[in-house]
Amino acid sequence: MIRLNGVGLRRGPRVLFSDATFTLNTGQKVGVTGRNGTGKSSLFALLMGELSTDEGSLELPAGWVIAHVAQETPSTSRTAIEYIVDGDEELRRLQWELDAAEAAGDGHRSGEIHGRLDTIGGYTATARAARLMHGLGFGSDDETRAVSSFSGGWRMRLNLARALMCRSDLLLLDEPTNHLD
Repeated sequence: MIRLNGVGLRRGPRVLFSDATFTLNTGQKVGVTGRNGTGKSSLFALLMGELSTDEGSLELPAGWVIAHVAQETPSTSRTAIEYIVDGDEELRRLQWELDAAEAAGDGHRSGEIHGRLDTIGGYTATARAARLMHGLGFGSDDETRAVSSFSGGWRMRLNLARALMCRSDLLLLDEPTNHLD
């Protein structure tokens, strides 16, 4: 459950909202609409912990994983499929930990990590990322292309796939169709 109670938020001298109070229950799907500059992106930044309230309180469940569609895509030589898989931060953390455990010869820890990877679908992550790509209109050849080789619209699709790759409790889509080809 997400609860805002009497929240106020300013950006410089401008009041974006004041005394905002609402509760969102688990499983609800909500759309936030409004003109440019009315605070939609700032509300999302508040939910992601990038901003703090000027007044009031925000309550989020402890340990929630929040995914969002980034407005910008880095110009990187990383392949599209790897960029999307990076959206599953727990998977990437576990892969790093597994490499470290194996390098240290810690078979017990390696076994624990393999068990967790199996539980989260880590061994099928690349196939899941490929399905996301294909569902968003990418071809098989695109999987190995560098992110930097895509146009702005296709990079937005990569960002959407990356956000969907994350096994999140909350998914924030801030203008996810901007710049789509």
